[in-house]
Amino acid sequence: MTAALVEKNNAAQPAARHSAPPPFSSRRTKRERAFDDVPRWQIYLPLGVYLLFTLIPFYWMLLFAVRPAGSTSLVPWPMTGDHFSKVWNERSFAVFFQNSMLVGVATLITTTLVALAGGYALARFDFKIKGGFMLALLCSQFIPGALMLVPLFEIFKNLQMINSLWSVVIAETVFQLPLSIILISGFIKNVPVSLEEAAWVDGCSRFKAFRTVVLPLLRPGLIAVGSFAFVHSWNHFLFALMFLSEQDKQTIPVGLNTLIGADSVDLGALAAGGVIAAVPVVIVFAFIQKWLITGFSAGAVKG
Repeated sequence: MTAALVEKNNAAQPAARHSAPPPFSSRRTKRERAFDDVPRWQIYLPLGVYLLFTLIPFYWMLLFAVRPAGSTSLVPWPMTGDHFSKVWNERSFAVFFQNSMLVGVATLITTTLVALAGGYALARFDFKIKGGFMLALLCSQFIPGALMLVPLFEIFKNLQMINSLWSVVIAETVFQLPLSIILISGFIKNVPVSLEEAAWVDGCSRFKAFRTVVLPLLRPGLIAVGSFAFVHSWNHFLFALMFLSEQDKQTIPVGLNTLIGADSVDLGALAAGGVIAAVPVVIVFAFIQKWLITGFSAGAVKG
């Protein structure tokens, strides 16, 4: 009987070996293996050309910003900070920078809060005009901001908000809300409603359940929406030009436009102003790029 059991075990071992999962290297998909077979130069060469094409304008701007006036060298040496001092002190860029920061932060906060409320309503409630409302949000993206300048100007004029930074904040928020609401709505749909229901059972109100359970999970989406609103308001030129006529209320894009004269252009000062305008945007994207990609991808997927 013992010999029979040993013979049975020996017969079962090959079958067990055949049923074992294949090693990790053999389980790779055909797409992964095809990617590994591509020569690396075919990947790095296009990326390098694209990176070079993208960075050359920035290098050119930085070169003019730190190169002494009248120099034609392609290497920024010796470097000078005269252009930065000129635009910051003589051309009132310190005031422009402060105004742009106030507009950007205010637009970020208002857009995020309103989009959070609207996105939650679209994701969690059903109402008759929900489909039409979503269609209206999408169609509003096809309306250029220039078409709304005249009615917005009349509205702000009647409200006595011309030359007020809040006029720019309101206009920027209105044009950022459709896309922001759609993104936040898509992100909230990916949060299971059972989490909120469990909080309701434990005695939480709807608002408390949203604040303690759902809101922490929305951090990537909120960062994506807020950063997009901040960058757009920081770079936008048209609304600030039309609604702000006093120099002490203007923003950086309008300030850059003042550096372009009718007969000549101070390239050094213009490049220094461009660097000042680009630094906050670069810093923002450097710190939030991880959450930004996650937020946009999650907001685009229907839960």
